[in-house]
Amino acid sequence: MRIGIPREVKSQEHRVGLAPSAVSVLTGAGHEVTVQAGAGGGVGFSDEQYLLAGGRVASAEAVFDSELVVKVKEPQPEEWRRLRSGQVLFCYLHLAACPELAEHLLDAGVTAIACETVTAGNGTLPLLAPMSEIAGRMSIQVGATALQCASGGRGVLLSGATGVMPASVVILGGGVAGVNAARMALGLGADVTIIEKDPARLMRRRKCFGNRARVLCARPDLIEYAVRGADLVVGAALVPGAAAPKLLSRELVRSMRDGAVLVDVCIDQGGCAETSRPTTHDAPTYVAEGVVHYCVTNMPGAVARTSTLAFNNVALPFVQTLADKGWRTALADDPCLAQGLNVHAGRIRHPAVAEALAAANGSRAGPDHPPAPGASDSFPGGRGPARAGGGTA
Repeated sequence: MRIGIPREVKSQEHRVGLAPSAVSVLTGAGHEVTVQAGAGGGVGFSDEQYLLAGGRVASAEAVFDSELVVKVKEPQPEEWRRLRSGQVLFCYLHLAACPELAEHLLDAGVTAIACETVTAGNGTLPLLAPMSEIAGRMSIQVGATALQCASGGRGVLLSGATGVMPASVVILGGGVAGVNAARMALGLGADVTIIEKDPARLMRRRKCFGNRARVLCARPDLIEYAVRGADLVVGAALVPGAAAPKLLSRELVRSMRDGAVLVDVCIDQGGCAETSRPTTHDAPTYVAEGVVHYCVTNMPGAVARTSTLAFNNVALPFVQTLADKGWRTALADDPCLAQGLNVHAGRIRHPAVAEALAAANGSRAGPDHPPAPGASDSFPGGRGPARAGGGTA
């Protein structure tokens, strides 16, 4: 199969879809891999390394002429014109928060497989998990910086000091992102509260953290109580494929302490607060209702080398399957991968995505377009339960 690896063009996005080591595996299996010149430069992978791995280095036009395009982030407007009918796109899409992109994918006639909705049999999200892990850890790092006076924060050190209370950190969601945020915050000496909806996960998090962190049920009154007294709130709630639940109303944000910080990890799916809007690494924060908001849609892009290697660890087997078998057979053989199918033949194929898009704009991307992975018109599994996985990709 002809596989293309473009250079990412999203603002401050330095990750690359496949590392030279992954390209070597694919070319060794007889596939043709074309890499856009400079695609890996931001993470220290030179064009020469890709050539030594058996790849071909060429222009963006040549890359998008491939049968399978492997990216990290969703296609940007300047890339839309390069998408074509019959092409398979494999990347993070987050279509629920971007109806305009969904319309362009439908018009282009591509087959789009979204990494964030590939779902294992146990309900986990194997391709989103590493990015959720990184984003969760970063949320405390960037949150601590945003709390500094120079960033507009209330001037609070997470650990506190001798005779001074530590900062209060509230984490909405006890999934991968939430757990990693909690570990980082506890490691820095903060006072940590985790709020989670799922009863079984509540028990697991309580057992995991013991008395080191509070673990509370996601009741509206408890959320309100915890958030109002927080110095740093991390939003890490997720419904796979769908828009993130709005857990924080504008009124609740307004009631928070002046200079408090909200890091909305789930901003890729629309964010968990009514005051959240996407930002970039160039201008990561803004102040709304007296609260500093950090809502960067590609948080892991700030640590691009680590993120690229983590993504390749989990993505390469799926890319190999798609290349070896073709997308129809691959999805028919692997129900986990089949859950990733979002767009095919001008129709939205994932029910949660379709429902979210219909609610957003009533477009033709609505639920009247039933899911249909593989060669059939049936979709195994359907919309899953809400998961507090968090995880901007």
